[in-house]
Amino acid sequence: MKMFGCIPSKNPKHAKPVNYNNSEISSHQHDPQPHLEEAKNRMKKSNTALLMIDFQRDFCSPSGYADAAFEDAGQEWVESIIPKAQQLLKWARDKNLLIIHTREGYSPDLSDVSESKSRKAKANNAAIGKHGPLGRLLIRGEYGQDTIDELAALPEEIILDKSSFGTFCTTNLDFILRQAGIEQVILAGVTADVCVHTTLREATDRGYECWYVRDAISTPDPFLREACERMVVHEGGIWGWLVTVDEITKLGLHMTQL
Repeated sequence: MKMFGCIPSKNPKHAKPVNYNNSEISSHQHDPQPHLEEAKNRMKKSNTALLMIDFQRDFCSPSGYADAAFEDAGQEWVESIIPKAQQLLKWARDKNLLIIHTREGYSPDLSDVSESKSRKAKANNAAIGKHGPLGRLLIRGEYGQDTIDELAALPEEIILDKSSFGTFCTTNLDFILRQAGIEQVILAGVTADVCVHTTLREATDRGYECWYVRDAISTPDPFLREACERMVVHEGGIWGWLVTVDEITKLGLHMTQL
């Protein structure tokens, strides 16, 4: 179960209107990935999992946590990636991959919210547990804390509630992946700079090869979104591989192996 989320401060000083469907954040020439094709050959049905990180109403729907914390950000930053996330999820289901959904959320009595985290959330006008149209913000069991309908988990898929930015920190994700023989981890979700990148780094430190799906990951600040993508491929791909949904879903031939 995790806390207040993953998002940059309101009204970034240098921010400008961005078309998230066809924006400058996607046009930047990233560092080359000369070994990408070789890496794709290491992906198999049996060793690959998809992490759908925090696609919750509190982050993805109006009147949730993100609206409270970033009232001027609007919804385009997240609405623009939902169709791609749906495409990615459908592909993973068709391939019978291990699929894990995460949700940030806290105990109703706030016993798992640190004083530091609580102070920061309050300062950003989005106190954890504050009452809102979707229920208490980021509280487990509330309507807003659940996954949006478009990306809801199927009964056979795993849901992990976390009270941390990174999924590994407060769940048994590492045990689940190792028990399943997972070596390759595909990441999609929100927000890029907090929950997704924290989980990405935790996974890398534990030896997993990571795939950062750039058009299924976002955050309200377009400059932070771009920075998160650039960091993945820096230093020869220190955090993994930067790919698009279309690139991942074309891996049909490689994914036929058991």
